[in-house]
Amino acid sequence: MRGITTDCTSCINANCFIKKHLHLEKMQDYIMEKTNYTCKKGQQFMIEGAPIQGLYFIYKGKVKVLKTGIYGKEQIVRLTTDGDTLGFRGFGTSNRYLIAASAIEDTVLCNFSNDIMHSILKSIPEFTYDMMLFYAEELNKSENRVKKIAQMNVRERVIDILLYLLKKFGHTNNLLNINLSRKEIADFAGTTDEQVTRILSSLKKEGLIKIVNKRIGLLQADKLNAEIIEHK
Repeated sequence: MRGITTDCTSCINANCFIKKHLHLEKMQDYIMEKTNYTCKKGQQFMIEGAPIQGLYFIYKGKVKVLKTGIYGKEQIVRLTTDGDTLGFRGFGTSNRYLIAASAIEDTVLCNFSNDIMHSILKSIPEFTYDMMLFYAEELNKSENRVKKIAQMNVRERVIDILLYLLKKFGHTNNLLNINLSRKEIADFAGTTDEQVTRILSSLKKEGLIKIVNKRIGLLQADKLNAEIIEHK
């Protein structure tokens, strides 16, 4: 990864956990100690099982979070973008990353080392309290996703992911602002490339989506949502 410099005070990511706490007086001392990196598309910067190197915050870009499943198959457990936090699942417990992460596109990262994060948590109670709430919310999301996926068939899981991508990344000219391969969609849905291809083809024939140069656009999000509404 290549080092660069970013300024927290001019950052426009209002949802960034660090940005939300810049108003706290002591935070000004810590933001000067962060490190920035740029990752090229496809580059892995967190390795499952490796020692934790602090927390990462996405300044700009898109990242997929991976977990190794049965028979060594990688599964995408989360997709992240500007302002999102990475590496928190093993922080302060196992001291090793419980997941891996790689850039979907060229990405700029802010990193706060273990020592810096521990100092912040010990010296700024408001930050620590909000971090506890953040963990609770992420656990709730994870549990709800496991429950939902267990009750869905493959078509419903693919539809659910398409709607998630629309909500998370938005769209331009009716095309999603993220371009995942069929394998990546399959890894996220817990199915195979072939099944994803068949389902997307079916949804296209039904006039629910369009595909332009392998990019997907949702033409009738309401109808797609109606298919899975009972699981929400």
